[in-house]
Amino acid sequence: MTLTPLEIGLGLLVVLLLAGIVLLVMQSRHRANLRSKFGPEYSRTVEAVGSSRRAEAELEEREKRVARFSIRPLSPQQVDMFTDGWMRIQTQFVDDPQGAVSRADVLLTEVMEVRGYPITDFERRSADLSVDHPQVVQNYRSAHDISILHARGEADTEDLRQAMIHYRALFEELVHEPGEADGAAHMPRPGHVGEDQFRRRDLH
Repeated sequence: MTLTPLEIGLGLLVVLLLAGIVLLVMQSRHRANLRSKFGPEYSRTVEAVGSSRRAEAELEEREKRVARFSIRPLSPQQVDMFTDGWMRIQTQFVDDPQGAVSRADVLLTEVMEVRGYPITDFERRSADLSVDHPQVVQNYRSAHDISILHARGEADTEDLRQAMIHYRALFEELVHEPGEADGAAHMPRPGHVGEDQFRRRDLH
């Protein structure tokens, strides 16, 4: 049976339409996967770059970059060391809130470095963290913003308390995340005591 040019043309058109539908479905699934993985970070990136397509390209580039890192869990000994360090910082907050916030930022940077994250500028660090820790990376950004405001004399002790709580959220996830070395998950968690401590003290 010989097909007429019209039938061939219609057949090609159907193939193109089906290919377009498949492409749209794949793009929709990919976008849904990125939204599910990055959560609020997806919306933040869309707002920052101005379009969903550019945001998705940015997030994909982050995934590729972080995939090249040698991210590793902490050993139980490292968890113990960093947890002790955090507890000392929380104690310091009572008498020296600004110093405690500064030390908390330094401690987090040390944890990231030991875990295998490159220590670059803040924006790159936060972008890298968003790949594996999208739910708490905004805590890191908020704490950093408060530190900048305090340096300008525009933040008070209550703001610094919030910065410590933000830092702690990321600290706990970096140090005690699922998949860590055997025994690490059973180390004492510093955060729960710390928040009560912050609330009990007169910091006004």
